[in-house]
Amino acid sequence: MLEQLFSLQGKTCVITGGSRGLGYAMAKAFLAAGARRVYITARKAEACEQAAAELSADGACVALPGDISQMAEIERLVAELSDREESIDVLVNNAGVGWLAPLDQFPEKGWDKVMDLNVKTPFFLTKALLPLLSAGGSVEHTASVINIGSIAGIKGVTDTFSYAPSKAAVHQMTRNLATELAERNIRVNAIAPGRFHTAMTDYAKADTASYEGELRAIPLHRWGEDPDIMGAALLLASNAGAFITGQIIAIDGGTTLT
Repeated sequence: MLEQLFSLQGKTCVITGGSRGLGYAMAKAFLAAGARRVYITARKAEACEQAAAELSADGACVALPGDISQMAEIERLVAELSDREESIDVLVNNAGVGWLAPLDQFPEKGWDKVMDLNVKTPFFLTKALLPLLSAGGSVEHTASVINIGSIAGIKGVTDTFSYAPSKAAVHQMTRNLATELAERNIRVNAIAPGRFHTAMTDYAKADTASYEGELRAIPLHRWGEDPDIMGAALLLASNAGAFITGQIIAIDGGTTLT
């Protein structure tokens, strides 16, 4: 029973930003759970192709590289998916970017770049993929959209003056889309990760004293690892999460409790 509950057998999945970090881990989890095919996107074509080749050891993974912060690239991605598939069961809007700068030096381009990729892209990609997401869904077997937010969109933080508001926007967009798309048999949820060991957070480990202080402040006294995001994504993508929509699930070791 449990195997069927968390199974993705026969499901077609799309993960943006899937060539590394959390996206790569989720792709690996979906393939291990029996997904029929997982498509991954990334801006750097070589890295995307290499990741797909590695992930294909566990199943069928296809690279569709492109810069989806651009509307033309979103349209191209959707056209390619439409040529290949009649329906999509799971969409993970994971691609994201940050920009660190002091408030009095924060540039306009640091605001626009982050908002474009973190907020505009998941909205318009989800919108463009609605025909494919709706095609295979039913009351008993809903399609699933998983947006990757952040606890930065929940707690007050410094230096992330565009990143934190962008993730708060992702959380509210998740609620709005969940309300709108329930009638189309599409569930929409968000995962709000805390600190995870990824290339995007390597900078935070450079100062050993600061890093160790952060670990002490996290109730579970560690950063997240791949299995932590894999489990949450599998819950929301599979029948185990069939009655969950419009939720923001913090995977943060208790950071939002402090």
